[in-house]
Amino acid sequence: MDPNQTTYLIVGGSAAGMAAAHAIRMRETDRPITVLTDEPDKPYFRPMIPFLVSGKKAAPDMAMEGSGPYTQKNILVDTGNRVVSVDTSARKVFLDNGRSMAYEKILFATGSRPYIPPDIQGTETQGVFALRTLAHAREMAARAGRTKHAVLLGGGLLNLKVAFALLELKIKVTLVVFSPEVLSRLMDPEDAALIRKALDDAGLKIKTGAAAIGIQSDHTGVTGVVLDDNSEIACEMVCIGKGVRPNVEFLESSGIKLEKGIVADRHTACSQPYTFAAGDVAVTHDPISGEPVMTALWTNAVEMGRCAGLNMAGLPTAYTGTFGILNATQVAKTPFVSMGLVHTRELNCEIYSHTTRMSHRKMVFSPDGARLMGMVLVGDIRNAGLYRHVIQERMAVERFKREIINHSLHWGHFIR
Repeated sequence: MDPNQTTYLIVGGSAAGMAAAHAIRMRETDRPITVLTDEPDKPYFRPMIPFLVSGKKAAPDMAMEGSGPYTQKNILVDTGNRVVSVDTSARKVFLDNGRSMAYEKILFATGSRPYIPPDIQGTETQGVFALRTLAHAREMAARAGRTKHAVLLGGGLLNLKVAFALLELKIKVTLVVFSPEVLSRLMDPEDAALIRKALDDAGLKIKTGAAAIGIQSDHTGVTGVVLDDNSEIACEMVCIGKGVRPNVEFLESSGIKLEKGIVADRHTACSQPYTFAAGDVAVTHDPISGEPVMTALWTNAVEMGRCAGLNMAGLPTAYTGTFGILNATQVAKTPFVSMGLVHTRELNCEIYSHTTRMSHRKMVFSPDGARLMGMVLVGDIRNAGLYRHVIQERMAVERFKREIINHSLHWGHFIR
């Protein structure tokens, strides 16, 4: 086989790209599949990289090869190769090392990169991180050995995971959050109260309503952070978690339609023939509102990547869409699930909530009460998969609405 030609070319070796490769291989046992990744490491489970910082896991423990759904063989993964441009007419990509590669069908699964606010001075300083790759995690782990205090900018989920990795190393951690509460993208402040208590109990210091304007340094790297009230926090490490931006710059002259990310239809196809997109980089649709949406969530990327792989292999498969908000994880031993429409302060919705010392739930229904549109579960996350099914399928809920409100729904309620 010509090493510069492949049947299926996948640009990006993370969740969406590898899920697509394995879906193709399930239907196509012989035709070549090539995955190009610009990282030096073979594909790995990205959500696990905070464990490398804490020392709980080593890089080989995170390998995707042979794990879970990633078990198909004879998929060539070519590391250290960054695509710089694409000729969709000639069906060829061009790499940063001068190579080119021809393809029959191509998937863009290039993911996203951390957003570094340009108004924060000193972000290039040694000891400043935006944890996204194994390489970043290795550098952070090396810096942790001479860090007494770390400041994390942003109250999102990744920074909370980083915070606990550092706390396990006995490093003092301060979280600086501009919003009135942590996890503001995933829930309203009152829904986060139990999570906030768990974080406080774990020893994480949180400063809300504040933003960093500069990072101080000397010859050793980071020495402190300056906030917008001109106060200073001494530290030896900074981690920025201010969201992500899709990696699409290499497609600007390709003719592929871009709207911040790559526009994909309901079969994951792009605007040019034989091209597909999946994962963080793809603009898909929210099944509740029908509006375009991009999300940076591993499970969504896997689901969309698998759909793209099936379409590339000739099995027409519709992608059901991505909730603008969908996350399920655990913070400080407190599990939570947030999905669909959850920010409700100024919306005309029917809302039911219930809070105990150990759990909190909020169920959000349409204004007429006929459909479940969103939910937040903290502490007790039973039935989350059922609720997702109800929301995603836009089901009429009259027959089992009381069970949803009471948090007692089960599959039997779907049977007439």
